[in-house]
Amino acid sequence: MDFARTNKRRTLLACCLLLLLVLSGCSGPTSSAPSPNADASAAPPLKLDPSVDAKTLAAVKDRADVLVFDVREQWEYDEKHIPGVQLIPMNTVPARLSEIPKDNEVIVTCLSGNRSGQVVEFLRQQGFTNVHNMTGGILAWEAAGYAVER
Repeated sequence: MDFARTNKRRTLLACCLLLLLVLSGCSGPTSSAPSPNADASAAPPLKLDPSVDAKTLAAVKDRADVLVFDVREQWEYDEKHIPGVQLIPMNTVPARLSEIPKDNEVIVTCLSGNRSGQVVEFLRQQGFTNVHNMTGGILAWEAAGYAVER
């Protein structure tokens, strides 16, 4: 009986060790020290498509590494706009290029996505590689059920 009990314990111990080995292999590499360039509060870098939808904009618009701006006229913006979105009217974009970061993601929006698409194309011609058009504009934003400011 003693031999059977010892054999069961060895089998259980071997199974536990095997399970630990398998689980530790699944977790990937770990490091106890943070990377010297890593900020613990920083979100992972974005990989956005050239056009983004309302759901994507809602998920990223409040990040520190994202600028969202509306290219409509002041009166249109005053009627309703996406909360937290900066106004840079389309006709002022060329004079305000210095306000648009080249090291952050930039999402451009308007009423329907037409004017913002034109501005995105202009910015790409100016050397911006991080600009994205919000398809459907504020109309798509509202249709998706997101709130607007007035």
